[in-house]
Amino acid sequence: MDLSKALKEYRMEIENRDPKAARTVKNYIIDVTAYLEYLKEKGFDDIQKVKYRDIESYILSIDHYSRNTIARKSCAIRSFHQFLNFKYDFNNPSLNLEVRRGKKALPVYCTIEEINQLMDSFNDEVPNECFQHAMLEFIYACGLRVSECVHLTLNRVDLNTNMVRVLGKGDKERIVPIPDESRNILLRYFDTVRPVWNKRGSNLFFVNHFGKHITTEYVESVLRYKCNELGFTKHVTPHKLRHSFATHLLQGDADLRAIQELLGHSNIETTEIYTHVQENRLKQSYAKFHPGNKEGDDDDEI
Repeated sequence: MDLSKALKEYRMEIENRDPKAARTVKNYIIDVTAYLEYLKEKGFDDIQKVKYRDIESYILSIDHYSRNTIARKSCAIRSFHQFLNFKYDFNNPSLNLEVRRGKKALPVYCTIEEINQLMDSFNDEVPNECFQHAMLEFIYACGLRVSECVHLTLNRVDLNTNMVRVLGKGDKERIVPIPDESRNILLRYFDTVRPVWNKRGSNLFFVNHFGKHITTEYVESVLRYKCNELGFTKHVTPHKLRHSFATHLLQGDADLRAIQELLGHSNIETTEIYTHVQENRLKQSYAKFHPGNKEGDDDDEI
């Protein structure tokens, strides 16, 4: 099979697999395309001729990237060859490909004061601002992924019992409570804005003023505009609102297992990154306030 056809088949497969993982799909397509361009430059015209040493040669050619980026590209290549092996019974040359990730960076999050400043900046009397406020409030208050927010359907949100059934990655469902303080803005949007905008009869919870679904890029642009308006120096994204949700729960002494369930993490190790945020905060407090600590001594260790 020629390289172009192999890429086309793979693209069709993963684009239809999980619409909520659009960002991952986009990155995988970019990574596999770059890999196939490398193979083409090396004279390959048939994907079945690729051997492990060829993949290894490609990985060595991109060693200027960070370890995490190389790990993601390696995952994309494995996914590509696994698909061809499963669908066409081609030999899988990526079986021995190792994925070595670097140390995970601590998640960036907003303080409670910054969250309050962000949410208070909207004029809820204006329909569009009410809509945008409700959207960002839902992401933060329930720890949603931005893709989960834009695909949220009416039947999954119960504003009477303050519960939302979130359909996450891999179509795994989790139930998340809606805080009482967040319910007011969600009700305001739902009762006053959505009925006017939803002329097309969409079953999505969030629709724009044309009655159409919103995109993850739109949510990102709204948040970026607001943060610039407020003069935030942090690079705040919708996913960092989710980080803020988890961090604030941990700071409030929430159980780590409970946070795992609320975030929809399959592995507790993914959730444990937030304990390092807490530990880092404690170290900073110690370095700043402990009477026996010399000024500046601990700067390199925090």
